[in-house]
Amino acid sequence: MRKYLFAGLFVLSAAAQADEVMVNEAWTRATAPGQDSAMVQAVITSKQAAQLVGVSCECAKMAELHSMVHEDGMMKMRQVEAIDLPAGEAVDLGAAGYHLMLMGLKQQIKEGNKIQLTLTLRYKDGKTKQVKFRAPAKALNASVDKSMHKQPAAGGHDMGNMHNHMQH
Repeated sequence: MRKYLFAGLFVLSAAAQADEVMVNEAWTRATAPGQDSAMVQAVITSKQAAQLVGVSCECAKMAELHSMVHEDGMMKMRQVEAIDLPAGEAVDLGAAGYHLMLMGLKQQIKEGNKIQLTLTLRYKDGKTKQVKFRAPAKALNASVDKSMHKQPAAGGHDMGNMHNHMQH
């Protein structure tokens, strides 16, 4: 009996941890042949206050957290070290002026593909947690949420060719 009680508590604990962080509305855009970068949008909700401090994807050599700003007629993006996730608040990366950037794509992302990503969150006590999710690829000409263009950002580098793939 005791064995079943502990097994049941373990399952409940695992389910609670799985619901601790939710990733919704995740998506990326299909890439053109030869394109080596892509951005991913998502809405992230953490029950506890945390910071998003990393992202990885097996489909790319490198993945980073980026902010975006429309500055002097150009869309610019900059790497950031962390994105705050206030307790219980849904953080829409696009609306908040952020995205996940994949660079050095290992293969073309085609419409309908689902890429798997892993987020790394850090809590106030210093503990980290990894959260896996999938982002489906929309059509290459899918429009970007215009709210991304209204957000301020600081420091960084230009988007270069990625700007050509974004529609205002």
